[in-house]
This record gives sequence, C-alpha cells and structure tokens, in this order.
Amino acid sequence: MSRAESLPETDRTGEGARSQPDSGAGAQAGSPAAVDAPVPTDGATEARARSGSAADSAPGARTSAGTSGTDTPSTRAATAARPAPAGRRPNPLWTLGLFRSELVTTFRRWRTIALLGVLAAVPVLIGVAIRIETSEGSSAGGGGGEGPAFIAQITNNGLFLVFTALAATLPFFLPMAVGVIAGDAIAGEANAGTLRYLLVAPAGRTRLLLTKYATTMTFCLVATLVVTVSALTVGVLLFPLGELTTISGTRISFTEGLGRALLIALVVAASLIGVAALGLFVSTLTNSGIAAMATTVGLLITVQILDQIPQLHALQPYFFSHYWLSFADLMREPVYWDDLTRNLGLQALYAAVFGSAAWARFTAKDITA
Repeated sequence: MSRAESLPETDRTGEGARSQPDSGAGAQAGSPAAVDAPVPTDGATEARARSGSAADSAPGARTSAGTSGTDTPSTRAATAARPAPAGRRPNPLWTLGLFRSELVTTFRRWRTIALLGVLAAVPVLIGVAIRIETSEGSSAGGGGGEGPAFIAQITNNGLFLVFTALAATLPFFLPMAVGVIAGDAIAGEANAGTLRYLLVAPAGRTRLLLTKYATTMTFCLVATLVVTVSALTVGVLLFPLGELTTISGTRISFTEGLGRALLIALVVAASLIGVAALGLFVSTLTNSGIAAMATTVGLLITVQILDQIPQLHALQPYFFSHYWLSFADLMREPVYWDDLTRNLGLQALYAAVFGSAAWARFTAKDITA
C-alpha cells in the first residue's frame, strides 16, 4: 500500500491521532494495527529506529517502556537503572554496622579519650587527697560535713569512694563530657562535610539520628562506668573494705554494697538522658561543632546556676539537674524511690521533647548549604 492510499485510513483515526503520532504509537504498541500501520518519519527518526531495532526485538524492552510512549534505548537504560522499591529498604544488619562504625569513630577520637581520662582522674585525686588528709590524724571532710556526700565514710570503707566520685562528677564533669559528644554529633559531621555522604546510604535521616543518639547514650554509660571502676580501684588500694553502713544507720554486706554501687552507676547514666537529647537538638541547629558544644555546655552551667536560686523554687523541679543527686537514696534502708522515679520521669520527658525537636529539625535540614 502506498503512502497516498493510507491517508484516508489515517483520516478515520481522528485529528488527535495525527497531531500526536508518538503517544498513539506508545498507547497501541503490541496491537497488529500499530505494528502494520506506517508512521511518517524523518531521516533522523528512521536512523534511530534502525539503530535500536535489535534492542526493540526483546519483549522485555518493549514492556519496560510501554507506558512512556517513547521506546528508545535511553528510556530503557533509565528504566533499568532505576532501583526497585525493595532495594531502598535498609538492612537491619547494615544498621548495626552503622552503629558500630559510629561507636568506633567516637571512641577513637582524641577528644573522647581525653574526656574519659579526665573522668578517670577525678576519683584518683579525691582518693589521694583524702588519704593524705587522714594520714595526719584528721578525719575526712574535716568533721564538718564538707565535700560531696559519703566523703566522711571513705576511710572506713573504700567502696564509699565510688559514691563520692559520682557525686563529685555528676554536677559538672559528666554532663560536660556528654554535652561535648552530643553537641558534636550532627554539627561536627556537617562542619567536616561528611553528613551528606552519610545520608547517601539507605539509612535515612531518622535512622541516622537514632544511631547518633544511641552512640551518645553509650558514651554516657561508658563514662559513668569509667568513674565507677576508677573509684573502686583506688578505694581498694588505699582504704579498707568490709561491711557498709547505710545512710539510715543499718549495715549491709560488701557484696550487697557492690551491687548497689553498680545500680547507682546505672541511675547516674540514666540521669544524663535529658542532657544527651538537649545536646543533640542543639547540634541540629548549626553546622559548627564548636558552637554546638559551647552552647550545650553553656546551657548546662546556666541550668545549674538557676537550680541554686531560692526565688525559682517553683521552676526548679522541672530542671533536668534538680534530682540528679537523688541516687543517694539507694543507700538508704529501705530505699526511697520518690525522687528516683521523679528523676527518671523527668529525663524521659526531656528526651521525648528535645528528641522530637531534633527529629523535626534534622528531617527538614538543608545538608547542601
């Protein structure tokens, strides 16, 4: 059939078919009429059709581009390169690998090692100072109750050095260390230019933020255990061990006292949950790691000062540091749980509020800026 003879047949298809030959051919690809009907083409179109005829002969190639209306090699390549939806789901094992990588990166930094070294040195300084003072015949604390809680009992039992060291480091040293790690979590990556590369992986922003928070909480536990182990070691070397006298005046065995010391260390680590969430939120607000760390530490100091002003007694129960020293109630017989539960509930509230704020900020953060 000549091209002139096919014109009436083309007219019967309607003006829309003549005005959009490409979309019509794509919509009817696979029907006999679409294959037999000649389509007017220029020389360039015929050359592209001949160059892609071998690829067009594959049934899968026509199927992959059937909905686009243009069955060209470039379209099929783009379709084949598009990942499947199932391939974008992160593997749980990959998530564990990301968490392990964050842990290794965090604890290999010289800043982290220096912070842990300072925390380990605090119990040594306290123990040596008390040992020197008591060797001259005076009692620890001067007999007037000065110094952190439990300081007067250290000379009778070295296990009390654990409680004293935690009471001395919790108001400033431990929160400062956690604030440095949390403040640098996101802002440090953005400042170093590695944040965008972390988000290229299929983890997503939410999973990366949770991994950063889990890493910070792991540091809280490790830092608290470093203080505990250092204080216990110094207490064993410099002071006698034996039964413990609780705050209530009752006596417990050394084994039970050691168990309570471990429980106190866990409570102290849990008391830093709110600080970790606050520091992580501050870290999402800036691309400067130094600014985030300084802001977090500044907030810690400010809250500590406000918690000592009597005129703010109505607000003080809502400060994250207000119930920090309530771990001393674990050395009572029976244990007082009221302030302990208030402390843990307040830390959970801070974690929920500032964790949600960090997620909202980080999911909308422009990482290309």
